[in-house]
Amino acid sequence: MSFRSLSKLLVGLSFFACTSLFAAPLVVNVAGIESHGELGDSDNTVLTFNVGANAHIASLQYLVNLTAFGTSWLSEMNLAFTDSSGFGGVVFYPGYADENPGTGTYADSVNLDDYGLGFDVGADGILRLEFFEDFDDAAGVDGRWNFGTLTFGVVDAVPLPEVPEPASALLIGLGAALMGYTRRRRAARTTA
Repeated sequence: MSFRSLSKLLVGLSFFACTSLFAAPLVVNVAGIESHGELGDSDNTVLTFNVGANAHIASLQYLVNLTAFGTSWLSEMNLAFTDSSGFGGVVFYPGYADENPGTGTYADSVNLDDYGLGFDVGADGILRLEFFEDFDDAAGVDGRWNFGTLTFGVVDAVPLPEVPEPASALLIGLGAALMGYTRRRRAARTTA
């Protein structure tokens, strides 16, 4: 194996290792989800997704259209995305400061890690989404997520490198030494 082909192989393997660290983003369609009560209310819509054990939630991109009914406000319609326990995560307010009923469209993206809000899901790999109201107007359905998507940037957990057994390390070292000896011998033969 020539040095050039070996270097191409190593570059290809390193590219593969880097790209495999990142999972495909998780896209959630929110069309028709209703907003009922405060966080933890049994009527709230809760969705769960298996994103991989100890995966990291690094970012959120969203484009959503919401309608707040009656006395409810758009600013009260929220989403908590957390680990399966419901404690580690983020509360998302798409209509923040929109203090009125009606319909609104909201779009943006945020790198959660830039604000220290990125978090890891647990060993079970569950990302939990709960759609809720900041203030329950006790009128049944307070609002509806009409359409749109939430796109979560999910980074795979990086496994700890395995420590090779002494015999494996010896074989790897012996193979590297043999390759060096062979290259040196070929170089000496071509110069003679």
